[in-house]
Amino acid sequence: MKKFFKILAVLLILIIGFLTIYYFANNEDLPEGEKGKEAEALAIKMFNAINHEAFENTEIIEWNFRNAHFYKWFKQKNSVEVTWDNNKVILNTKDASKSEVYVDDKKSDKKELIAKAQSYFNNDSFWLIAPYKIFDAGTERSIVNYEGKDALMVTYTSGGSTPGDSYLWILDENYLPTSYKMWTSIIPIGGVAATWSNLNRTEAGILLPKTHTLSLFGLEIPIGNAKAYNKQANDLANKILTAIKHENYKNTKFLEWSFGGRRNFKWNKESHIVDVSWEDFRVNLNPEDLDNSTVYFEGEKQEDTDEKIVKRAWDIFNNDSFWLVAPHKLFDDGVIRTLESIDGETGLRVTYTSGGTTPGDSYVWLLDENFIPKSYKMYLKNGRMNGTPATWESWITTESGTLLPTNHTFSNGATLSMGDVKGYN
Repeated sequence: MKKFFKILAVLLILIIGFLTIYYFANNEDLPEGEKGKEAEALAIKMFNAINHEAFENTEIIEWNFRNAHFYKWFKQKNSVEVTWDNNKVILNTKDASKSEVYVDDKKSDKKELIAKAQSYFNNDSFWLIAPYKIFDAGTERSIVNYEGKDALMVTYTSGGSTPGDSYLWILDENYLPTSYKMWTSIIPIGGVAATWSNLNRTEAGILLPKTHTLSLFGLEIPIGNAKAYNKQANDLANKILTAIKHENYKNTKFLEWSFGGRRNFKWNKESHIVDVSWEDFRVNLNPEDLDNSTVYFEGEKQEDTDEKIVKRAWDIFNNDSFWLVAPHKLFDDGVIRTLESIDGETGLRVTYTSGGTTPGDSYVWLLDENFIPKSYKMYLKNGRMNGTPATWESWITTESGTLLPTNHTFSNGATLSMGDVKGYN
């Protein structure tokens, strides 16, 4: 027995020695940052890079933490379902006293579970959305020179479960966070790093991590099934698509129209080939393989295809088709849908994060009593338009059974005709 205790004592001494050496080899003092305008400017660049506006408008976020704690967060309602083991707490994030507790699916008076759910949520949500919290109340921001580049130090002076913690965000050339270093009360070693690079772009347009890897013994923290979406906005978008007979649009094989009498189109939607005509040019455009497009000038086919003319046709088609079919593009890839109130009306803001010629543009659709678009306000990324309105009017039902507009009117009284609009099979 004495021999056993001697062996145990030796092992404890070795473990303590290892931990002591590890601590002194890896512990970092909290660096001093410089507060002020430059720090705030860096934080704003990071905030814009992660699309904080989409986060503010996100309705629902779901995820699990280590497959042990499960969450469904109704952000706009300040409510989150926190589930673990056989417990579920409907946590009111603004007033915990209004929370509800369920055990084995039955309402319970175990109020102590509310505090536990709140602690879980504070910790687990931070691992999910920390970059979106850099301007929370009680935060201080400063710039730290880290390996020759500016990094953002964020210190939480109040709020959450562990006020006083600091995080140094390491940013890439586009100001997106790639990792951070931590000085926290629950980790005794200062400067432990965690990756923030295994990200998923959600339907709501925000980036959420799938996992984090720590510099502390290579520990991994999995974030399961993280998703963010806007259910009410999606419901409104679906009502629009029903009103304009979107199913018939999807099945329409051919569309024909003109743009202000200056350009003409015949679009084979089924094969996605479009005939674009303007002035003395006609381009048989293949949008998915521009090299296979052909150019005609004054009716004669060019032997050496002019790439600039093909690119011009592609730009024209992207712009002019949008004025015809934009309401049918609400669920295109890279589209973010959110609700917005304008002059007492509920509108649908649609932001295009990819595709087309000007990704980043957004439009707020205003609807009539039947959910048919009657106008939209345009917000262009280049700043040329900031809420500029245009009507969507004179809708027709095509031969193929879908609805398409034939005229638009601008705030200055100018009109834009789509000509003799046809949709058929």
